[in-house]
Amino acid sequence: MARELRIHESLDELSTDLADYIAELSESYVKERGVFCIALSGGSLIGLLRKLCEAPYNMTVDWARWHIFWADEHVVSKNHPDSNYKLTKDGILSKVPVMPSHVHSMNDAVSAEAAANEYEFTIRQLVRTRVIDVSEISDCPKFDLVLLGMGPHGHVASLFPDHDALNEKDEWVTFLTDSPNPPPERITFTLPVINSASNVAVVVSGETKAGAVKSVMNSAGTDCSSLPAQMVRPTSGKLVWFLDSAAASELDISPFS
Repeated sequence: MARELRIHESLDELSTDLADYIAELSESYVKERGVFCIALSGGSLIGLLRKLCEAPYNMTVDWARWHIFWADEHVVSKNHPDSNYKLTKDGILSKVPVMPSHVHSMNDAVSAEAAANEYEFTIRQLVRTRVIDVSEISDCPKFDLVLLGMGPHGHVASLFPDHDALNEKDEWVTFLTDSPNPPPERITFTLPVINSASNVAVVVSGETKAGAVKSVMNSAGTDCSSLPAQMVRPTSGKLVWFLDSAAASELDISPFS
């Protein structure tokens, strides 16, 4: 697994670098596959993607070829403030010309378990038609890019420390009814799906995350993983960590771009 660390002095620099990174991947996969399949999380990540809605990206990115998914979602209605779909729609989707039929959101009218099963079914259909690539190593979907944030205790998507969902190997999408963070009901990609992606980016900002960043970076290459973020290790894909200087403040390295 190749891992790259990109540390930026400011959120503005981080946001620009992130937009460049996504735009380059989009161009490459649209050229190679005709589509770009991206899975997003919620939280502060969406605000950091705002540069994609500005020049030049709003004009140069081939938005009509994007298929958009969520690596995790809160089981609330789509117009609820806690909805990752709403957050993304308000922050990005309403500002760029994506195809509504390419926006693959969770069914908000069913239980967490049913929503997870339906979402997995949707993904399976798109793997079957090769809209989503398939892993050469397993039968898992191979998303072109999975974009994750990280919580102060090291959780990614809705995979929390010591939770059973971390051990799920067979399902592609699982559900929680007891999330330690509100809201309690969620659906989430499982680790095998995240780790089957061609590219995974973990985007972290703020000094409240510095301790978790240090734990993850110090454990690199060891098997003593306990934090979900430590378990993000793409099998054959590339992993990039985007950090601002506050999130990187406990690392023993000097900031670089």
